[in-house]
Amino acid sequence: MILIKQYINDFLKRSGGYIFISTIVSRFSSFLASWFAVQFIPNKELGVVLFSYNIILFVIPFTDFGLNQSLIRYGTLLKNIQEKNSLFIYVFQKGFFIATIMTISIVCIGFLYPFEFENTGFYLALLSLHLIPLFIIELIKIQFRLLHLNKQFSLVDMTYNCILLVFVIFFSFYFKEIGYILAIIFAPLMTILFFLKKLRINILQKVKLEITNFKFWKYGFYSGLTSIVSNMLFIIDIFLIGYLLKDSELVTSYRYVSIIPISILFLPRMFMAADFVTFTENIKTKKYIFKYIKSYMVLFTIVSLFFVSFFYYFSDETLNLFNSSFSKYSNSFKILLLGICGVLIFRGLFGNLLCSIGKIEVNYYLSSIALLINIAANYYLIPKYGIFGAAITTASLMWFTGIFSCICFFYLYKKFLNE
Repeated sequence: MILIKQYINDFLKRSGGYIFISTIVSRFSSFLASWFAVQFIPNKELGVVLFSYNIILFVIPFTDFGLNQSLIRYGTLLKNIQEKNSLFIYVFQKGFFIATIMTISIVCIGFLYPFEFENTGFYLALLSLHLIPLFIIELIKIQFRLLHLNKQFSLVDMTYNCILLVFVIFFSFYFKEIGYILAIIFAPLMTILFFLKKLRINILQKVKLEITNFKFWKYGFYSGLTSIVSNMLFIIDIFLIGYLLKDSELVTSYRYVSIIPISILFLPRMFMAADFVTFTENIKTKKYIFKYIKSYMVLFTIVSLFFVSFFYYFSDETLNLFNSSFSKYSNSFKILLLGICGVLIFRGLFGNLLCSIGKIEVNYYLSSIALLINIAANYYLIPKYGIFGAAITTASLMWFTGIFSCICFFYLYKKFLNE
């Protein structure tokens, strides 16, 4: 218990309390936004919007070729604020251009590709307008983290999700599925107006950095690929359920059954948001890193046991909060919860530690292997067991990627220390 207490105290010293409050508010706002959407929009139409939005979620990590992740890893290695601000300007300029090209490309695909569900292409074209403002928000959040301003980082995240909730309620009530899309587009724009100026970055004080070399772009490129593949592990089920079962209502059901298990991942992300810069600055200190690993794993093993126990007994009641028809999928809900434990205990930590030592490509290879297994298994299990088959596949692969990322880190960390 002393180990856990010290770990949490260190987290709080890095403004972890603000991150915790912000994350809870943001997750709750996201939950409410999803709840209001399913109340105001018919399941069939909402299923098509969610199908389209999952395509956007697939693209988002690669909107800027992963340069935002290069910013936080390499920005940590820079010594002064002027250099960190110069790196921000560099990533903003290059990333904005790439994101614009990506948006135009998706708009073209939306209008030219014959999708299975009606209006998918139109919704996809509209949702692509979400890419550029979301890219800018992520840069703002990362810059605050680099400057150890975790309180400001928390406020950005909380403000964005609260605005999104208000917009979803208002626009979905009056304009149904189109209103839901408008809320997704305008919420990040409003947030940018509030926070971009608070960074106080003077573009005229930009300095040239040697760090923006091939390795910088390679790290970002692999980061983008890794995020895409990792996200696919969560959303490929929705694509395949829609493709194999031809039922948009089942797409909606699985999306809402998986909301709470996936939302629990805010916990490791919360700690990584507060700690990544700090443990990257100390990555060469073996004693510090090993103590951090031990503290994290003890804490999240306890957290995993709590969530599994609680939701095992209250699965029906939890799913009824969304819609009474979802309770019949409680077994899928429980399986996904077990799978999430593999991410909580292993993947959330060791995936980030691999990034910290510059081995992001390992995450990409592990996620790619898992994705191939996911597709193959789902082609067999979804037609046979429906969304329960999709849940089994996803849960198993969460443990697979988590355990192997742990093994890979300890193997590569020894080499890293000797470099």
